Amino acid sequence: MAKKINPGTPAPDSGQYRPVGGGTEVTAVEGKPLPPTPKAGQGWKLVDKTKHKPKGK
Repeated sequence: MAKKINPGTPAPDSGQYRPVGGGTEVTAVEGKPLPPTPKAGQGWKLVDKTKHKPKGK
């Protein structure tokens, strides 16, 4: 199971995050703070990590 990440915490990876317990997904960039969740006490979980292509290929 994915680890719950609190709002305001820098995103550990770029990708799609969904509130724990369901809700609308958001796109987050690695190192940027995650937005507030729709409901108090919720956290974020990574549901689809961004796939990066190596530079120059």
